[in-house]
Amino acid sequence: MSALISSSWLRSCVHSLRSVDGLQRSKTWKSCSTSWLQWCRSLHVDSPPHKPFLTSSYVHGTSSFSLLPMTVGQSLDSAAQRWPDREAVAFLQDGVRKTFAQFQQDVDKVAAGLLALGLKRGERLGVWGPNTYEWILFQFASAKAGIILVSLNPAYQVKEVEFTLKKVQCKAVVCPTRFKTQNFCDMLREICPEIDTTPVGAIKSSRVPDLRMVIVTDSRQPGMLHVEDVIQAGESRHHKELMDLQSKMSFDEPINIQFTSGTTGSPKGATLSHHNIVNNAYFLGLRMGYGLRPQVRVCVPVPMYHCFGSVLGGMSMAVHGITLVFPSVGYDSRANLEAIQNEKCNIVYGTPTMFTDMVNQQELHKYDMSSVEAGIMGGSPCPAEIIRKLKTNMNMKEITICYGTTENSPITFLGFPQDIEELKINTVGCIMPHTEAKVVEPATGEMVPLGASGELMIRGSCVMHGYWDDPDKTREAISQDRWYRTGDTASLNSLGYCRIEGRIKDMIIRGGENIYPAEIEQFLFTHPKVQEVQVVGVKDERLGEQVCACIRLKEGQTSSAEEIKAFCKGQISHFKIPHYVIFVDSYPLTASGKIKKNKLKVAMEKKLGLVE
Repeated sequence: MSALISSSWLRSCVHSLRSVDGLQRSKTWKSCSTSWLQWCRSLHVDSPPHKPFLTSSYVHGTSSFSLLPMTVGQSLDSAAQRWPDREAVAFLQDGVRKTFAQFQQDVDKVAAGLLALGLKRGERLGVWGPNTYEWILFQFASAKAGIILVSLNPAYQVKEVEFTLKKVQCKAVVCPTRFKTQNFCDMLREICPEIDTTPVGAIKSSRVPDLRMVIVTDSRQPGMLHVEDVIQAGESRHHKELMDLQSKMSFDEPINIQFTSGTTGSPKGATLSHHNIVNNAYFLGLRMGYGLRPQVRVCVPVPMYHCFGSVLGGMSMAVHGITLVFPSVGYDSRANLEAIQNEKCNIVYGTPTMFTDMVNQQELHKYDMSSVEAGIMGGSPCPAEIIRKLKTNMNMKEITICYGTTENSPITFLGFPQDIEELKINTVGCIMPHTEAKVVEPATGEMVPLGASGELMIRGSCVMHGYWDDPDKTREAISQDRWYRTGDTASLNSLGYCRIEGRIKDMIIRGGENIYPAEIEQFLFTHPKVQEVQVVGVKDERLGEQVCACIRLKEGQTSSAEEIKAFCKGQISHFKIPHYVIFVDSYPLTASGKIKKNKLKVAMEKKLGLVE
């Protein structure tokens, strides 16, 4: 049938071309080639596998679509050319709306301004703050100028932000004055008291020697630049320099550093290229059918500093021409529902916690959810009843589950919107195109039989370059043959869908935030009364897991949970502060004296009444 259609199409095009000449012939050919491309795309849309095809615990995601050889800047330029008047972003709390043409214009002004201020291709710029227009503006402006964006968690305290700025030698930081209890400018002055005494844009700091400038998004601060200063700095020569850069940049260059906590307690900077994030967004959109929907308006409550927001959100906007709707600067489940209703959002992003909050809103029935078609859920496992409630209470018939890691740009497995409920509940989706996965025995590296559990490993265009300035950790994470070790225990079924069954690393996932116990343990060990501490994740109905610190006090000392939490406040991010503090006399041990964290976790859940 397809051969008959294509030959019929070809005959009609040839007939049309013979009957015209000159300019008209060129227009006719352009029309024919466009319809041919549309026909090919409709024929080759990736669809879920219906028959078992795996015989071993190895799967390769095939696709009729090639990888895109584009930089981040090129993807935005292409979108602005194709959809100039389409709305690109809407930040509801700040009242900011931009079409693709307007957004591209803003991006070019800021990118030229960054070059004018002395930032060079390959240097690092940190963005530290919640979901505001400036976050996505600097995401694309830095990429267009060839400057590497460093995503900083807005919950970072002084020690954490100082470490990350020094680790990647950040030359500039973009931030608001404050957000909630976080006073970003004051914290930067604490790290860098020289801000008040050195010329604006020429900071010389002893603690962070590479930092030269702080760019504030919402007010004018002494010793710091304002976003408007960046916009005004760019002259015609800087715009020309920016244009020249576009042809020189390689899509394999690093463009984003995403920090992820390490099991040793020190955060590691996963270094991602244009190629990594452009293609991750591209194939996610193809699987979601973004190009087949008349319009795509996505409600984005997830944070931009995380890959979920910056890649599945920001990059998908540029690659697929979708509209991103940001309900609020900080997470607010009621604002999400209002945004869906008022902005007619048809796609919703979120972690299981976010979706749980939305479906459990007492006034959910008052909101019009008729525009909703689909959702993407990632970050941690989701209870089956929540998935069912999303269908019935929020009209979300096409909920898709995804799995990935920051190191993989981030998505490696993603469900299809039309998957049956059993796959949505029991798996994290099907292998992504141009991606390989295998499940191995951790001790030997040998592949396990199909359906058996082992460590999940990933290879493909999604795998990061490595951890910034950390070759040892990079070698631990990525084998010589480019397999990334996820540290997660998983199994594959015969259709290429993945089931995550546990974690080899003892990472805690609290409401979508990855928390590494070793980092908290090392911090709590500095408390003068603490002899020993073990941190485990315990069950939590809303967040998936909560942090539980099991502390052995020094002989003769007494303490309280309140004292321990107060010690943490302002020193580590709020989501890392233990929700539960239990004082113990000993820990369950193996014969060789190692602590059995799995048994400790079970014991704590029983003690706290979290399990029957």
